[in-house]
Amino acid sequence: MKDSVVALPTLRSKLRLYGLRLSDRILILGNGGQKKTHTYNEDDTLKGYVLTLQRFEELLKEGVAEGSVIITENEIETDKTFEI
Repeated sequence: MKDSVVALPTLRSKLRLYGLRLSDRILILGNGGQKKTHTYNEDDTLKGYVLTLQRFEELLKEGVAEGSVIITENEIETDKTFEI
């Protein structure tokens, strides 16, 4: 799946924090936890966090397509409430 989910890098920790990078100036922080496996797909908890961010990105894209969400380089404009 092509998405904008990123793992924020850590230098000396096994902590993994995921976010949704929409632009160079917009990063939506998600959730994370201790990395115990090679990939997030092998850890149900981390996989759940990534899937939630992927679903939120889908909802944002749908909002942009229908005109209820405007995403610029610097901000997200909407009156919409998202149910994930």
